[in-house]
Amino acid sequence: MTTSPLERAPITSATDIDLSDWDFWARPMAEREHAFQLLRDLDKPAFYAEPEVSFAAPGVGYHALVRHADILEASRNPEIFCSGSGGATNIVDMPAEFIEYFGSMISMDDPRHARLRRIVSRAFTPKMIKQFEADVETAAAQIVTDLLAAGPGCDFVTEVAARLPLKIICDMMGIPESDYRYVFDRSNVILGASDPEYVSDPAAIATSLLTAGMELQQLVQDLAAHRLGKPTDDLTSSLVNANIDGEQLTAQELGSFFILLVVAGNETTRNAISYGLRLLTVNPGQKALWLDDVDGRAPGAVEEIVRLAAPVNYMRRKVTRDHVMNGNLYKAGEKVVMYYWSANRDDRVFAAPYRFDITRSPNPHVGFGGPGPHFCLGAHLARREITVMFRELLSRVPQIEAGQPERLFSSFINGTKHMDCTF
Repeated sequence: MTTSPLERAPITSATDIDLSDWDFWARPMAEREHAFQLLRDLDKPAFYAEPEVSFAAPGVGYHALVRHADILEASRNPEIFCSGSGGATNIVDMPAEFIEYFGSMISMDDPRHARLRRIVSRAFTPKMIKQFEADVETAAAQIVTDLLAAGPGCDFVTEVAARLPLKIICDMMGIPESDYRYVFDRSNVILGASDPEYVSDPAAIATSLLTAGMELQQLVQDLAAHRLGKPTDDLTSSLVNANIDGEQLTAQELGSFFILLVVAGNETTRNAISYGLRLLTVNPGQKALWLDDVDGRAPGAVEEIVRLAAPVNYMRRKVTRDHVMNGNLYKAGEKVVMYYWSANRDDRVFAAPYRFDITRSPNPHVGFGGPGPHFCLGAHLARREITVMFRELLSRVPQIEAGQPERLFSSFINGTKHMDCTF
């Protein structure tokens, strides 16, 4: 249970901050920005006890990596800062039954990670990528056509931002349109389990997560059984029939990969598009600049949206051996949590980091993760979806504006659940 905003004491120093306290993640965005600035100004990363969750026992605690330089170095050294051993998407170690559903590449180390990424990446052939790009343009155009027909306003998240990545991911995998809502609802539970809108009973979080994971895995495994030996032109067919140097995905690996694709490819792009419209609304000068050259400004604008949106707040790593990084000692067995959202606002790297500037260059953000083996496999597709969606909006509905966002209650995802738009 979180306290009300009036009951929360103001944050005046780093000692007032506890990133493991759920109340912190209910604070307004401006307060969180101030808090992370205080943490970045410390001589060394703050250390916290692990959060209390119903499905796992707290562990040894973690160092909060909030500076850009620390996150880059940890990302480049996966043999020291490993992703396996309990999972990368939760600060606490995930139980074995959770890893069955949520233990895809994102929570693996080499050689298992390299093997799975090798199989999956080879299924993304140039022909398939070209088809994805064509599908994105068709889908975005239809979404804006529907928006104009239904106008003069709507919930932008559910009617626009969420529809594009959901359709593209499902079409890629060969999931029929009749199952779109099924996939959407379960992905909301997986990433929004801490939010009462998606799981009303805190005691049911573990059961809800496992059920959603099981149902998504079963959906794609049933589809794979039909595609085995009878392939079509979808990604499920490519993956289930792929034989890369004698290697194939197991049924469990396919199911876990689908959950990763749905969650990472759907939720994060949805939130970047939503955040982007809000940024354009409160920064009319930047919107006018983009409107002046929609295609020419798009690459820089998309990178700047991803920098500030930073849809995934963090990833966790475990230290495999004693290591000194940027003057600080990390001991074997300890954990570090890499706060990408904070790194993207580090004034050591970004001039005027809180300013939305679509001409910002260079823009070495970590919105798709840091450099190394876990850099987002779908970054190209995400950039394409954001680019095409805003091209359609700016070209056909240039007067569109976003209302106040209703934020997802989550420490992991920087998400927007609902946001009215008008035009």
